[in-house]
Amino acid sequence: MAGEGPGSGEGVSPLKQCLIRRKSQQEHHGVAASCLRELRSKACDILAIDKAWEPITLVLAEDGTIVDDEDYFLCLPPNTKFVALARNEKWTSSYTDGGTAWLSRESIDEVDCGEEKWKHLARQLKDDLSSIILMSEEDLQVLIDVPCSDLAQELSQNQPKTQMLQDTLQQALDRREEERQSKQLLELYMKALKNEGSILTKASEPDAAPREEMNLVDTDSSSAGASTKSPLSSEILVALKEKPAPELSLDSQDLELVFKEDTEALALALSWDKEKTEALQQACDQELSRRLQQVQALHSLRSISKGKKKLPWGDWLSSKRKK
Repeated sequence: MAGEGPGSGEGVSPLKQCLIRRKSQQEHHGVAASCLRELRSKACDILAIDKAWEPITLVLAEDGTIVDDEDYFLCLPPNTKFVALARNEKWTSSYTDGGTAWLSRESIDEVDCGEEKWKHLARQLKDDLSSIILMSEEDLQVLIDVPCSDLAQELSQNQPKTQMLQDTLQQALDRREEERQSKQLLELYMKALKNEGSILTKASEPDAAPREEMNLVDTDSSSAGASTKSPLSSEILVALKEKPAPELSLDSQDLELVFKEDTEALALALSWDKEKTEALQQACDQELSRRLQQVQALHSLRSISKGKKKLPWGDWLSSKRKK
């Protein structure tokens, strides 16, 4: 069992040697820590991360896996390389030197305003096709809408392979929509069963549906004040309030932000009750876990079959189309 930190007495875990850096820094700092909490604390001190940017998230420098479980941390080998991400910073595969790169919300805004967004997304795909799994629905649609010839030039691929890629992106988008519709049908079915049961037992709850509608109406009027108390962006809050199964719309970093947000603050920002908000956060956590498992599975297969070389585009896309 993991210790709570240094000096906690009996059962303290031995110190683990780690290497840590922040954002685009090239040099790593050696740190010894007995638990995640201690590693986070030392990382903030060594990397001079301001209190305003906490809590930090620790990810593996190799593939961006989020490390937030004590037992998993203890299983990692010595000198594992970590990256400390401050609040609202994103990890993504680098397209420059095969290492890692990080994007804050501010830098993403700069990409949107300056360089065309689709080119930035295309470079992510060029480095690692499995990033398709982690993209938001909006990002997928952006790449689908790019003229095939332009995308082929950016990816340094021929047009047939690029068209196959865009077909794969469309299939990924369609699968999310199918999953959303399935969830909506299940919710309607469960609601119908609940209403039928309440009618048989009590024959009174005419206010249930109107009250739900009032919640939606009140959302707009109260969200302006409430959202200021949540660090989530207005775009995320709008998606959470307005889209069915919103966890399917968000990218993986936004899913993590929603899951880690304080439940009461999020409920206030959305004008929802605590139970509904907790269900949303649980759905975001499950969707994030599912996507990361898919990415890790692809990386493992690629590592085994190609000795850590990238899977050829044609083979990767063909395997995706068969699923």
